Amino acid sequence: MGARAFFWVTMVAAVAFSDGISSAKAAGKAVDIPSQEWSFQGIFGTFDRGELQRGFQVYKEVCSGCHSLNYIAFRNLVDLGFNEIEIKAIAAEYEVEDGPNDDGEMYSRAALPSDRFPAPFPNANAARASNGGALPPDLSLMAEARSDGSNYLFALMTGYRDPPAGIVLAEGMNYNVYFSGHQIAMAMPLAEDGVDYADGTKATVAQQARDVTAFLTWASEPNMEQRKRIGVMTVLFLLIMTVLLYVSKRRVWAAVH
Repeated sequence: MGARAFFWVTMVAAVAFSDGISSAKAAGKAVDIPSQEWSFQGIFGTFDRGELQRGFQVYKEVCSGCHSLNYIAFRNLVDLGFNEIEIKAIAAEYEVEDGPNDDGEMYSRAALPSDRFPAPFPNANAARASNGGALPPDLSLMAEARSDGSNYLFALMTGYRDPPAGIVLAEGMNYNVYFSGHQIAMAMPLAEDGVDYADGTKATVAQQARDVTAFLTWASEPNMEQRKRIGVMTVLFLLIMTVLLYVSKRRVWAAVH
């Protein structure tokens, strides 16, 4: 191959490669996510316990049928404002596998506060088989795993729409305004009055989305409030130490000046 032919072959390949990259970027282009006001925002932000308890109810009644919460134990629910008796009652509603027993066999028993939330499926293949081939992700760290996680989760759960004219969805897919590519395997999880809130709050889709988002944000970082308190105390300590050191320096070197 001559130098001229080699040049043009190289150019055509480069253009094709560039077009492929551009198409891939377009397909996975990030969608602008609207921001919400959250009680836990900012250095002094804290979780709303009522919101967390409602969010846990949404997770339990709506999300837990498909999505696991592998890194959260029942005893962690004390952070949501549940007392010991309530946590034992919640745990007792679940069964977990334990063992082996004296005969070398695994067995099921009622969950204890020290147990983690059991997964809804025994393995990934079973989860895929029950969800049309899609694997429902674990939600323990979902808010941390996504950029701007809290706003992303709220937008995702409220972003289901009918597809625009001319948009053909793949089989088993649903249209979501805020999902990258706009096609998502998960059907719209929330419905108006989909849960009956114990505190009487109106269970709109937006309210459920806010509550479960707050709960999943807590699940991703249960020690958020403690971390913020330690941070504030550390800053205050450093400020006080800075003032004391400055005053000490002025006194020690006063005679020199």
